[in-house]
Amino acid sequence: MNNLSQVEDMGAAARLRPHNPKRVKDSSVASAGWTSVFENFGLKAVSRTDKEKQAYLPNEEQRAALAAAGYLPSSGPSADLIEIEVLGEVRPPLPTSYYSSLRAGSGREPETRMGRGLITWAEEGDQLVIGNIGNRVYVVKANECTPETAKSSIQRRVTQAFKPRARLLQLLGDQLIGSSKLAVFELVKNAYDADASEVTITLGDLSTEAPWIRVQDNGQGMSLDTIRDVWLVPGDDHRERDRDQDRRSPRYRRLPLGEKGVGRFAVHKLGGKVRMTTRAAGNRECFVSIDWSELMSTRFLEDAPVTVTEREAKIFTGEKTGTRIRIDNLSQKDWSRGEVRDLYRQVTSISSPFSAKDDNFVINFKVPGFESWISELPDASELVERAPWRFEFEFDGTTFCYTYEFRGVPGVRVEPRTVQQNEPLQINAEREPDDLDAASGPRPKRPVSIVADSSTINGIGRLKGTLYVFDRDREIMSKYAQSRLIERFLDQNGGVRVYRDDIRIYNYGEPGDDWLGLDLRRVNSPSRNLSRNIVLGFVDLDLEASTQLKEKTNREGFVENGAYRRLRQLVLGAISVFETERRLDKQRIRAVTGKAPSADRDVAGPIGDVRKVARSKGFLPDIDPSLKRVEQEFYQLREDFLRAGISQVGLAVVFHEVERGIGALATALADGANIADLRTQVGQLQGVLETSTQLLRKGDKKSYSLRQLARRARDITLVRFRIHKVQLVCPALEEGAEDASSVFAFGLALGAVTNIIDNAIHWLKVSTPDSTTSGARRIFMNVVPDYKGRPALVIADNGPGFRDPPEQLVEPFFSRRPDGMGLGLYYANLAMSLNDGELLFPTMDDFDVPEDFNGAVVALVFKGDR
Repeated sequence: MNNLSQVEDMGAAARLRPHNPKRVKDSSVASAGWTSVFENFGLKAVSRTDKEKQAYLPNEEQRAALAAAGYLPSSGPSADLIEIEVLGEVRPPLPTSYYSSLRAGSGREPETRMGRGLITWAEEGDQLVIGNIGNRVYVVKANECTPETAKSSIQRRVTQAFKPRARLLQLLGDQLIGSSKLAVFELVKNAYDADASEVTITLGDLSTEAPWIRVQDNGQGMSLDTIRDVWLVPGDDHRERDRDQDRRSPRYRRLPLGEKGVGRFAVHKLGGKVRMTTRAAGNRECFVSIDWSELMSTRFLEDAPVTVTEREAKIFTGEKTGTRIRIDNLSQKDWSRGEVRDLYRQVTSISSPFSAKDDNFVINFKVPGFESWISELPDASELVERAPWRFEFEFDGTTFCYTYEFRGVPGVRVEPRTVQQNEPLQINAEREPDDLDAASGPRPKRPVSIVADSSTINGIGRLKGTLYVFDRDREIMSKYAQSRLIERFLDQNGGVRVYRDDIRIYNYGEPGDDWLGLDLRRVNSPSRNLSRNIVLGFVDLDLEASTQLKEKTNREGFVENGAYRRLRQLVLGAISVFETERRLDKQRIRAVTGKAPSADRDVAGPIGDVRKVARSKGFLPDIDPSLKRVEQEFYQLREDFLRAGISQVGLAVVFHEVERGIGALATALADGANIADLRTQVGQLQGVLETSTQLLRKGDKKSYSLRQLARRARDITLVRFRIHKVQLVCPALEEGAEDASSVFAFGLALGAVTNIIDNAIHWLKVSTPDSTTSGARRIFMNVVPDYKGRPALVIADNGPGFRDPPEQLVEPFFSRRPDGMGLGLYYANLAMSLNDGELLFPTMDDFDVPEDFNGAVVALVFKGDR
């Protein structure tokens, strides 16, 4: 059997409802209408002999249709089968043999037959129409299906490979790459992948109407075969395969940075004409010239051949290898001093300034005729050494190791300080099971870890980083020579950059990029948190280990998957440790300079952010009146605080709760909550302000039992104990236990106790991340009737204990929790003061605390009878 046709034109049966008219006896009537369905066809009934011999004898017209489709009968039974599409039924094609039977000894001509695939399906008396469209063969029972139904069921299909348009290269280069600076950045990365030790970028003829860019490296270069099989193949994955199989470059043992095979098309972003000269070791020099406008004028890529010429070396003579790419007819013809400097800053930042490798990747930048534009730029390495703070850290999945250095400020008599520590790395969980969630927000299905471990760095690998941090307060910055230069440098370069194998991942750390949300964190806690314009940060990753961090095709950062979110958590956790230590030194600086940090807080910023989101969602008219009431009540409460003689820092306690409510409202808006839920959230904000007036009234002071206080604190924290698997040991609640009473405001005291318990639970989770061990996390709470003539409630745990002096622990906004507000112990201390008592941090022996509670010990000592 021969298939004579080379063009496939296919039909298929689909979505049919069987049609069952009576058996058609008259063939001429039955054949009417089929000419509108098939190009060639024949009709013949299935006879009893056909069924008995299991062989259908097609008539002349049917054989002609088969021939038109390219099928001729084979000589004798054959394994080659015709796939016959069935119309009028939803079923797969019928694989049928088509052959000539010799009928030996009969003296008659061979008989053309169709085999069991067809005849088994058909029934005696069926009127079979066999026809073709192109090289596809169809069969239909004319006694059960009309021509109209059969025609509607035929789907014309063409099998053809994708034919990319020539403009695809324009989309890959001009539109996929975001900027000309990023395009140059990509060419420099290609030089790194080519195992180069040096790359030179030249921006020439800037004073003319025909400026050009040249990028030249001393890497491996390319042979004619490599250009043909790789460079001219968009999307080639050879680098990704090299990385997956740990195939490294021969000279510097580098893993390739590229993986998608489209970076080389960045040249289209720069200009319309490209000339490439390249030479690999042991090969002749190759030259390629591409005029993008000519290439784009063709319809398909296959119609736009590129000529590669192999020649004797003109550029890379002797033993030299490498690649030179020159781009003319630039898209950007006018280059200002600022734009050239931006390009210089960007391309020279591709290599980590702290690389410890012996294969330092050197980047040269030349601007012939305008050398002063570059030479006048400040030395970045010299400027960062002026930073008062330096912080180095490393996390291997088990231990967080860091070195904190306060190096002093010129003219300010504050001694330098260095801290070296190995400890667990706390991370800010995205959602805690008992945090204040949006009313309709989802709850996590499992407890959230607040301590990073090996699972946190899975697909990320060992994390290293360095921070250089400045103080931009006017009094401090004025102490430095060239302070305006430092400030401009920070404005242009401030932020945290990411490097992988010492090569930068664009665009982290660029102006306008705040991938860590540092500026928003600083708005929430301005006296503690960093902002981008005071930090020069560098995070370094290992390319081989960071397999789950995938770069976006547009070369602007990582795909925001789970590994990326965990990377943010890790870096923010490290930054939080630095912020806590830095706060201690800032306090020392303020003590010398006489400027105390402001504790005044304002809700206008956070509520303004909520208004922006609400406006974009169309909910602002519904909730704005309530938001205005929240603002008015907050400002009124602030004035009442001042009149009552309570320091403004006390208002931070209220602001802390209001801010949590605003955060919950923002979450509800982002999650698409309905208007009823949003009104509930705003109502909770107002409730926080109403209950906060207890700080002014100081509560209704009367005599209360400390045992009653302990029981109430236990009851409202039972859910937290259960969720976090904390065992409470409270002898005071046992039958017959001693009790004591004092005069105090119950609400204030209860708030103090619950804040201390909250603090203990957090640090128990830090010291014992694995909660599966029964009794691993324990809290002790007991009433002491007589402590130096006064009753007390003592709370202890088996966590890591306090590492800071008591006066520091009760400072507002001081916290060693990542993104902690630092108000829990401050509130407890303030509440005890308002109750004429005090908050103490005694030893275990002072209150006979059992030996196995050797962590933090806190005592709430109340007013005695006298």
